[in-house]
Amino acid sequence: MSDEAEIMTRTARPPDRTEVTGPRQTDVYDVWEPEPHRARGVTVVLVHGGFWREQYDRAHLAPLAEALARDGFHVASVEYPRTGMPGGGWPGTADAVRAQVEATRADPDLPHNLVLVGHSAGGHLVLWLASEDRVAGLLGVVGLGPVADLAQADRLHLGDDATRAFLAGSAEDRPDDWAAADPARHPLTAPAALVSGELDDVVPTAVVEAYAQGRPADAPLTTAVARGADHFDLIDPDHPAYLLVLAEIEELTLH
Repeated sequence: MSDEAEIMTRTARPPDRTEVTGPRQTDVYDVWEPEPHRARGVTVVLVHGGFWREQYDRAHLAPLAEALARDGFHVASVEYPRTGMPGGGWPGTADAVRAQVEATRADPDLPHNLVLVGHSAGGHLVLWLASEDRVAGLLGVVGLGPVADLAQADRLHLGDDATRAFLAGSAEDRPDDWAAADPARHPLTAPAALVSGELDDVVPTAVVEAYAQGRPADAPLTTAVARGADHFDLIDPDHPAYLLVLAEIEELTLH
């Protein structure tokens, strides 16, 4: 994953508050509030990407968070431990994100109607949470350029074999962990909308296609392709892809 994309360093207005949820430096989430007259009564929980690696944190999602708040959502951008950090890797990263989601649900100043939006590796994490009833009562999840199928990601050597680093070994070395971590191996139990960028060469559309092909016909899954968008355009509120992302979030709130 490159840090050369402009969205990765663009500034945005600071969050309205930051909540500490535990003793680790990653036990935090930032909150952006909508204008009261525009509030939709829905919290969007953002889960950042970065191939689960330490050098990528939640800061680069601030422009997206600001835009979603401007469009009427309460927004909580969660942090989590990544590969090589205390509590990071599998299963610590996934368990930490689940705990952060529950912390946002327990926040008395956030609506309890939750939509999870994850980008890249964050897309993997929200799709994992949408499987096997891991988080009850979700309105749904949106994966943006998600690492939805770990086996396919491994075949493509995405992120210089980031999946193997996250799981501390190959599928042959650690078959149980790979099976437990891969959303493609679990039934989808909450609605999910997966958005790929037409020009994405970081997590190509083939990864979502592999996931979708393994779903039964009645799975609560929709897929869409953002035309003319690359991996980072999917989190850029100034790119036309934002309107598609916004529409997918809104669709989940209508069910």
